[in-house]
Amino acid sequence: MHLPTTTTTSSLLLSLLLSSSSATPLIKPTVDLKPWKQAWEHKWSTNDWHADKNVFYFDATYAVKATPDQVRNGTTPVPGQPGAKGLFKYGVNVAENTICYNITLSGVSGTYSSPALTATHIHEAARGASGPPRIAFPNPQGPDERRVSYGCLTGPFTTGLKGEDGRDTGDGFHVGQIVKGPEGFFTDAHTVEFPVGAVRGQLG
Repeated sequence: MHLPTTTTTSSLLLSLLLSSSSATPLIKPTVDLKPWKQAWEHKWSTNDWHADKNVFYFDATYAVKATPDQVRNGTTPVPGQPGAKGLFKYGVNVAENTICYNITLSGVSGTYSSPALTATHIHEAARGASGPPRIAFPNPQGPDERRVSYGCLTGPFTTGLKGEDGRDTGDGFHVGQIVKGPEGFFTDAHTVEFPVGAVRGQLG
């Protein structure tokens, strides 16, 4: 689901990002959240975000409910892990080419598995179809009942997976592409038992 950008939704998302339980990332987040949090607390009530270039804000936020019934291999339905679910929250800042994430998986068991650097991604494809990963996030960690990952990543992005042209599937990707057409992207997590996806959800 795509949430309209407001200071309220952005503030709530950043608050969630900063207050989540700790998780050890496999990809190190590239952004220090502390100065953003200070700026946020100082400016959030002024409604003047876009006028101040020194203040970080989200151009768009997304809260995506991922379920096993949305998993596809090409356009063929392939059931994910029964009973599993995920909540993928993203905030996108286009000018900084930065995406902040707060991912929670529940009921996802077993070891993560993917030919990419991690097994948790945003892919480019419409609903009901498959497509290449464009961003690889640190895999959520914790017990099967609640696996969590949060932080921010800034481009250039690398997935570790080569496309048909021989280039990394994250090469040249910009988060502005998500904002322009969120319906063309989905997010998921892969495991050994469910390599096509344990859960999946569309951003748009």
